[in-house]
Amino acid sequence: MLTTSSTRILLVDDQVELTQPLSRLLTREGYTVDAAYDGTSGSDRARVGSYDLLILDWMLPGKTGLEICQELRRQGKTTPVLFLTAKDTLDDRVEGLDAGADDYLVKPFELRELLARVRALLRRSGSQAYENSIGRLSVADLELDCENQVAYRQGRIIELSQKESQLLQYFMEHTGQLLTHAQIMQTLWIEEEQPSSNAIAALIRLLRRKIEVGKEITLIHTVYGKGYRFGASSIESV
Repeated sequence: MLTTSSTRILLVDDQVELTQPLSRLLTREGYTVDAAYDGTSGSDRARVGSYDLLILDWMLPGKTGLEICQELRRQGKTTPVLFLTAKDTLDDRVEGLDAGADDYLVKPFELRELLARVRALLRRSGSQAYENSIGRLSVADLELDCENQVAYRQGRIIELSQKESQLLQYFMEHTGQLLTHAQIMQTLWIEEEQPSSNAIAALIRLLRRKIEVGKEITLIHTVYGKGYRFGASSIESV
């Protein structure tokens, strides 16, 4: 079973088109995410909530991310802070770090880098929640090491691509549930990078070839015209 993550992240950014995909991405990675869209509500949440990491946009309506960070540090709160900002001069970076930020990521940024910065900050802070977020999923005789993108079945070590691992994790976390094409698409790809409609079918084929070999029990079941169901048995299946 996957150890349930208690890692809580507060994301404060007034750009909804960025905040929503980032929230989905972080949630998919196993974090519990709260989002705020202005500095005032973000400050209130940060002050009263128990978070393991704060991701703050620098420029916010009501109160800036810089002001939120400064207030928290004056209150003695040591929660790690990662700034997301278009400000990229040396003076800006120095100002942010002097205000108490732990790291700084300039927009636009790669999602892989954001996730790496998040993991690094949680490790650096010695967060027990980070340790708890690393676990494994097991369904039937298949086991997935989510952190290392490796699965195990019948003594086999199955190396997975990032997307294959994400898809398998999503399936295993929703065993027995009918997952539609739209749900899978929304989970695996943010809106800005959604692929053609046949990408899911192609990814499913690749994953099946890896986790279902020979006489091994079928785990990925096609529900025609609707989507897929994962598990050792399925009512509507191939």
